Amino acid sequence: MAAPATAPNLDTYVSERVRETPPSGIRRFFDIAATMDNVISLGIGEPDFDSPDPALEAGIDALENGRTSYTSNAGMEELRELIAEDYEERHGLSYDPEGEIIATVGCSEAMQLAMQAFLDPGDEVLVPEPCFVSYGPSARFAGGEVVHVPTHVENDFQVTAADIEPHLTDRSKVLFLGYPNNPTGAVLRRDTLQEIAQLVVDNDLLVVSDEIYDQLIYGTAHDRGHVCVPTVDGLRERTVLLGGFSKNYAMTGWRIGFACAPEPLLQAMLKVHQYMIMSAPTMAQEGAIAALREAKGDVEQMRQSYDERRRTIVSGLNDAGLPTFEPEGAFYCFPDVTSTGMTSEEFAQRLLEEEKVACVPGTAFGPSGEGYVRCSYATGLEDIKEAITRIDQFVSRHQS
Repeated sequence: MAAPATAPNLDTYVSERVRETPPSGIRRFFDIAATMDNVISLGIGEPDFDSPDPALEAGIDALENGRTSYTSNAGMEELRELIAEDYEERHGLSYDPEGEIIATVGCSEAMQLAMQAFLDPGDEVLVPEPCFVSYGPSARFAGGEVVHVPTHVENDFQVTAADIEPHLTDRSKVLFLGYPNNPTGAVLRRDTLQEIAQLVVDNDLLVVSDEIYDQLIYGTAHDRGHVCVPTVDGLRERTVLLGGFSKNYAMTGWRIGFACAPEPLLQAMLKVHQYMIMSAPTMAQEGAIAALREAKGDVEQMRQSYDERRRTIVSGLNDAGLPTFEPEGAFYCFPDVTSTGMTSEEFAQRLLEEEKVACVPGTAFGPSGEGYVRCSYATGLEDIKEAITRIDQFVSRHQS
């Protein structure tokens, strides 16, 4: 009788770069919170609004009338034309819908396409942080080396040319920008970007700019207007612009995004997309078309609601003794919790256990996030007010 086969050690089949990449630091606290009652979540980066009616109606119509086949790899022509018109109208940017725009499965796919298309093993990607949790892993999964560039509250969490320059090497290839920023809510100002542009040109870098929150800006930043990276002199011809409908249009589950780039760059991304995805979901593209045509007023209504919540939560956190940088974009704030004597991880864990308020440790977004937590205000105003009351109680007990 044959001896029983030895069970394989399946971990040895997993690639080293995947083994060395930790799970998302955002998800762990949601998983814990899901097992508890009466939790107020300030953690998830997802609008609490329904998708706009025109998008819903268009998606339903596509399903009911059998428009469920593949589209062209690059996406529906009408969608690409509308994206081009939108950037021309809002920023004076001209993109050719035929060769410079691609529809993707969310902005996340667009980001992954850029990393796969432009990185060879050992190429360095400069990533200002704190930043969205996917930037680093996307670069590493494509064989790149991540170089963290810390940003600081003293400079409103803007990355500057002076921050970037010391990290440049002969292997530097891509500068990844994510503004309006998740998790800090920071925005980049034009004078800051102009200095970065000079550095980028002098060092022959490619820029990947994630602008998924570009219509959710507030206060003086809204008065100035969002600075779209490729509008800065010298950057149009070397920038891959990423965007989507998840945040601005409250269409997270539709998984529809896009990238705009000079044709040689875009066509390289399209090649990866052809083999990886084929095409973005047809009914989601139909919904995005309707959103661009008929739902821009919905975006402004949501922006105004976020602005009220933003002012409420920032004021409440400051009053509770947690110094909070005033965010100018997205729907996050980033309070400083060092006065409690706890690490970011300890603060988030104990706040959840003791007061049933979920937030995310700042370290989930990079090393310089230590001492901070991320609180999302993409939740109802009454929940935000109750969360502030609970946070105030928690800080009063623990502040040193």
